[in-house]
Amino acid sequence: MFDLPSQTPPATQQAGLPPSFPTAVVDSSLPFALTEACRAPAGLMSGQARPEILDRFATLAEAMQSAIDQAEDFVPEDAPRILAILDREDRLVLAGAASDGAMAWCHPVANAAEARAVVSEASQTRAHAIRAAEWHEHGLARRLRHHADVLDARLVDPLWRVFASRALQIAA
Repeated sequence: MFDLPSQTPPATQQAGLPPSFPTAVVDSSLPFALTEACRAPAGLMSGQARPEILDRFATLAEAMQSAIDQAEDFVPEDAPRILAILDREDRLVLAGAASDGAMAWCHPVANAAEARAVVSEASQTRAHAIRAAEWHEHGLARRLRHHADVLDARLVDPLWRVFASRALQIAA
């Protein structure tokens, strides 16, 4: 999904619009992609939203450092964002919440049972967010949706769980 077959510029550059995030040409042969969730309302409503690739890296450590650097560029007034690192098969390797100039990595679930519990909690949190929006508590709804996104960020692919946990231990 994220491996680009050619070096054609994104549609925003072809149309003469400024890119949403200035980067050099992304090398699709590199195994780790730093991504951010798509925020385009049309894509979200249509179900076609795909994460935006910010850059690609040869190592997980480089991708983590870039995520930290990106978070430092965010100002406190920005809404919290989830940055995710995916492998070349689009499996979640590691994710975290970037806000106020800092990156808070989400610790991966340890096993399938914990993953099921996290999915259940995220689903319940989103249901609470819908009810809060219906009650015109939009700030609360936004915070609940972000909390559900942070829970989802813990759902690292089983192939990467132990590796990502170890990477976070080393980084700490």
